[in-house]
Amino acid sequence: MTNSTPTQALSDLGVSIWLDDLSRDRIVSGGLKELMADRNVVGVTTNPTIFASALAKGTTYDAQVAELAKTGADVTEAVFEITTHDVTTACDILRPVYDASNGFDGRVSIEVEPARANHTEDTIAEAKTLWAKVDRPNVMIKIPATVEGLDAITATIAEGISVNVTLIFSLTRYREVINAYLTGLEKAKAAGHDLSTIHSVASFFVSRVDTEIDKRLEAVGTDEAKALKSKAGVANARLAYEVFEQSFDSERAKTLLAAGANIQRPLWASTGVKDPSLPDTLYVTELAVKNTVNTMPEKTLEATFDHGVIEGDKVTASYAEANATMDAIAAQGVSYDDVTELLEREGVDKFVVSWNELLDTVTAALDAAKVEAK
Repeated sequence: MTNSTPTQALSDLGVSIWLDDLSRDRIVSGGLKELMADRNVVGVTTNPTIFASALAKGTTYDAQVAELAKTGADVTEAVFEITTHDVTTACDILRPVYDASNGFDGRVSIEVEPARANHTEDTIAEAKTLWAKVDRPNVMIKIPATVEGLDAITATIAEGISVNVTLIFSLTRYREVINAYLTGLEKAKAAGHDLSTIHSVASFFVSRVDTEIDKRLEAVGTDEAKALKSKAGVANARLAYEVFEQSFDSERAKTLLAAGANIQRPLWASTGVKDPSLPDTLYVTELAVKNTVNTMPEKTLEATFDHGVIEGDKVTASYAEANATMDAIAAQGVSYDDVTELLEREGVDKFVVSWNELLDTVTAALDAAKVEAK
């Protein structure tokens, strides 16, 4: 492909580049606008870890924290106000992209409180609250793909709210996520919602699969097992794309699409390489294919821009090879179901830990602001 930059080549291929990061500093410094202009960034994803990191650094939150302390806001209210402020501002910055892409891009995602991941009704209630607070058509509410999250996804979509389904690791759960989306669209249609305004992405995690499976292959210790290291993440994601193609070619999906609905694009998440021996653009170049989103930490984005080699569609001709890889891993005694169930539990737990860190950070900031105001 003869393009001026690798990120432009990805965009031309039909891959939307979303930045996996957001901070007040990135907003006010103009850094987000620069990445949109220079790195083909057309969306942003956030999570509790990202916000905890942002709040712990710099002084750009000080004025808002001082005002919240003055009004007597508690820590939960303060976190809500701080995070929704950043997301609302980012939505406004990305609004031209949203308009130009008919709603597919220009998106900013904000996650429901992780502790609600295993509580359906609580998740639905918070999704509605976040949607109303941000009050921008290009916000997406992130809902974890737990068993309890599936009904919440359906109910939220049925309300006409756009959803980023996160923490997907297994093909089985991914099929359930697509079903939840289609069911939500059917309910939205029955309720009279304009289906064309409802969008969703399904965030399929990549590097964490390699990390856990590689650890187990290393424990097996045979040459055959070691030869399979660092292959599961890409193979699993490629098979997820096959599921996507099959699902949205079904009569059920075609009926909804004909009524104005949108496809639910696969989003490759956890695309920062954890193993330093691997190419740092592995989960970008090897998963390049149209109708996908790749949400990248800035380090991966810069590596891709600097030396990523985009060779066109690396996915749709690879299904047989990907199946063979996963079968070979299973033959080594590594349980796919056990791995993906563990990763889902750990994913929720990690976000809860980060959420608590965020609460601690904001509590300390509020306390400091109160002392300073005396």
